[in-house]
Amino acid sequence: MTTLSRQTSLSGPHPASAWVARWLLWLSLALAAAALGGCATALPKLDRDAIASEAIEARADSGLAKIIAASTPAGARSGFRLMPLGSFSLDTRLDLAKRAQVSLDVQYYHFENDDVGRTLMRALRDAAVRGVRVRLLIDDLYTGGNDDFYLAFAAHPNVEVRVFNPFCCARGMGQAGRFAAAIGDWGRVNHRMHNKLFVVDGVAAVIGGRNIANEYFLRSETDNFIDLDAFVVGQMIEPLAALFDRYWNSDPVFPYAVVAKSALDKSALLDYFERITGPANTAPPPPMPPNDILGYGPLSDDMNDGQLGLVWGDGYVFADHPDKPFEGEVGGELQETSVTFNVLEAMGKAKTELVASSPYFVPGARGLEFLQSLRGKGVRISVLTNSLGATDEPVVHLGYSRYREAMLGSGIELYELSSQRVKKNKRLFHFGENLGRLHAKLVVIDRRQSFVGSMNLDPRSATINTEIGAMIDSPLLAKELLRVIDLDRLQSAYRVRLREGGGLQWLSVDEDGDVVLDSEPDASLWLRFKTWVLSPLVPDELL
Repeated sequence: MTTLSRQTSLSGPHPASAWVARWLLWLSLALAAAALGGCATALPKLDRDAIASEAIEARADSGLAKIIAASTPAGARSGFRLMPLGSFSLDTRLDLAKRAQVSLDVQYYHFENDDVGRTLMRALRDAAVRGVRVRLLIDDLYTGGNDDFYLAFAAHPNVEVRVFNPFCCARGMGQAGRFAAAIGDWGRVNHRMHNKLFVVDGVAAVIGGRNIANEYFLRSETDNFIDLDAFVVGQMIEPLAALFDRYWNSDPVFPYAVVAKSALDKSALLDYFERITGPANTAPPPPMPPNDILGYGPLSDDMNDGQLGLVWGDGYVFADHPDKPFEGEVGGELQETSVTFNVLEAMGKAKTELVASSPYFVPGARGLEFLQSLRGKGVRISVLTNSLGATDEPVVHLGYSRYREAMLGSGIELYELSSQRVKKNKRLFHFGENLGRLHAKLVVIDRRQSFVGSMNLDPRSATINTEIGAMIDSPLLAKELLRVIDLDRLQSAYRVRLREGGGLQWLSVDEDGDVVLDSEPDASLWLRFKTWVLSPLVPDELL
């Protein structure tokens, strides 16, 4: 058995914070806040026992439970449906909310007040009106200026909204302003809950990389993310529900109404919610294609037919302890209970092949040594990440680019998603003129084990943010996941290689034949210049 050092990690920042890329702005705001005295407001003390609640036990007679039971083969443990297409993934959540009869436990890092967020929020509200208990837990990073939106949802019966690690003040400001106002509390607010989980009636769940915002479901007019979720049933659901409870009742979590106030009374909040989520202010989801790249139709069609087409397998789920981030530091010791430790331990046991997709892949010296040790055992390694032109964090790309030649020299295959090639990939269902960025966090080991979850291969995921994920043992699911990754690698990415005489080249094939580039693809001269200027200012330990 492979022994994994607690110090093994892959370094790189998390897009959530974006503090490296915008450090000059934040510094100026922080200095201004410091001059004004900063934020000294303490979070309130709560009677945790008085507000604690737990998952409602699954009912075998619920409509969803009956469909799942009728679809489960004898002896099967857990069933899965990969959802690489954003419209199908949103439709699944909406359909599950519509069918819920008992409970909806929903946990997200980013739940935006946009068309997708309002559409799903209204579906959750409709379930609550039917008597379904709805618990919504969100991280506080992206809530700035939207307190009325979340408080209006919480004003409904059978609904409770809680927030992870809230900012104490400047709630009407964006990320930079709130961080600046919390300059005296930086050590706390720098830690975020990156989890994504959607549990229905205690019998089904959606896990994966998507947050709830337009750009994760191909609805943004500018930038969209290539991502993947998995619908899950079976024996994994009970531990997923328990993980939700652990967060819901944890010390970093507060009822939204405790940390935020509205000038609107309850009646006005309910009217506001009805208006903002209604058809005049929220565009409905567009029509869906008949099937996705795996050949599946919408899961809601299967639900209507009463028989689910799923891939069956075994596996386990894990999530960081909600108190984990307050005990760690970037690049610090990797806890054995962390999601990152579990994933790296599984990767370290690879015998033949390791395929990974990570939007932020920046190996430090230890991560490089870890990967090289696998190559020394004959393990083929292939990594898909964002190119400089596709990433939403160009400074992050610096850390990755520092190790490209060493990785390629060790025989590691590198693919970089191209924002321009994505537009030409018709099988991704028409990004059109919108920019496509990789956001899926996936690992396939020996064509048998697959990781699907929220974890990036970076030190924020390892030691600062909290994450959740599943390790699934199923050759068929691994085959499907590799098909999704291959589509991105072969049709939407450049393969990077060492150039004879030094440097790098980027290879692709288009309608005119082979394409070979000698400079960063899709990246403007200005972008390349900016990253070059910042390079000496951003050491690995900040990535």
